[in-house]
Amino acid sequence: MNLVLLGLPGAGKGTQAKKVADKYLLPHIATGDIFRKEIRDETQLGKIAKEYIDSGKLVPDEITINIVKKRLQQDDCQHGFIMDGFPRTLHQAQVLNKMLSSLGRELDLAIYLDVEEELVIRRITGRRVCEDCGAAYHVEFNPPKVAGVCDRCGGHLTHRSDDQEDTVRKRIEINKDKIDKISSYYQKNGVLEVVHSVGGIKQVFKRITEIIEERRVK
Repeated sequence: MNLVLLGLPGAGKGTQAKKVADKYLLPHIATGDIFRKEIRDETQLGKIAKEYIDSGKLVPDEITINIVKKRLQQDDCQHGFIMDGFPRTLHQAQVLNKMLSSLGRELDLAIYLDVEEELVIRRITGRRVCEDCGAAYHVEFNPPKVAGVCDRCGGHLTHRSDDQEDTVRKRIEINKDKIDKISSYYQKNGVLEVVHSVGGIKQVFKRITEIIEERRVK
């Protein structure tokens, strides 16, 4: 299956995409992870992306589209994928459909994770990430055993610049209108399903898998 997860930053896309990828043996394509790797490696692309991300803006379409196009052509995507963080604009959604069509494929399902804005802000501003191994924590929902120290490797936990409250609120405002347009586009195409991203991770995952199973049966 070719799947897309939509939602505001902090809606739980990354967490749920990884669980779906594991269950259905699909490659997890996360544009945010790709950009962060480029930033860590201090590549030219990483430097450009960092300027946009640190200010709460979206990375320009042409950069993101080229990264996704290159990723979809890799062998592990030939039998399906789950995409998280793309598309983020209506143009990107339209281009993704064209990319898949050129490969003789189509998008099977777009799942929109619906969540209240204030909960999104709590989720994002409380996130902490290990500088060494990349493990993720949350000061409220998933704290480390020792504040500021990674349970896995003992590395230092950092509060990412794009997880600061002012930046988060900017990201939400930028994303809201764009996601509404993408959702309308996918609804017209008959592939949109809405999942309320409230409750525990297992509850949300159960709702998502129920929808996927229904689609696979049709």
